[in-house]
Order: sequence, then C-alpha cells, then structure tokens
Amino acid sequence: MQSISTIGLDIAKSVFQVHGVDAAGQVVIRRQLRRQQVVAFFQKLPPCLVGIEACASSHHWSRELKTLGHTVRLMPPAYVKPYGAPRRRVLPVEEGSTQRVVD
Repeated sequence: MQSISTIGLDIAKSVFQVHGVDAAGQVVIRRQLRRQQVVAFFQKLPPCLVGIEACASSHHWSRELKTLGHTVRLMPPAYVKPYGAPRRRVLPVEEGSTQRVVD
C-alpha cells in the first residue's frame, strides 16, 4: 500500500466510506468499512490526518482515532462536499410526460 497522508472518513450508522490520498493528492484507497472494521483498519495505518464531518457520533470516532495516533479534524457540515450528483427535485408539469428539473 502506498503512503497515505490524508483520509476523509464519511461516517454513518453501519457502513463508513474511506477515501485516502497521498501527499501528491492521488487517490490511494477508496473503500467501504463496516462499523466493526474501522478501528482494525486504522490500526494498520501509519499516523495521518483524518477529516470527519462534525455530527453526533464524530466526537466518539475522533477520540478512537486519536488514541491510535492519528490527527483528526472535524469539519462543519457546510464545508463538506456532497458525495455524488447535486440534489435535484423533479417537479411535474401540467403536460403528462413533460417534467422539469429544478436545482
């Protein structure tokens, strides 16, 4: 495995997303982890910077990762880029098959 300098950790109830990059910004790892696998995964890594969106459980995971030697930064939700396409609403128009997308 290449040297990971920064990891973005998207936490949820049971499945977490890990996105790791090296010092040059190249993607090194991108994978899903179950809740039970998170600590074991980070134990295998050398200390690095981990970014987590601030939410109710992020403080717990921050403490867990800090005990393993990682530097953890919590980010306000407004600064976190949504994963995937932007959210859109589809509004029906009066004609049957015609719809428009509103951003």
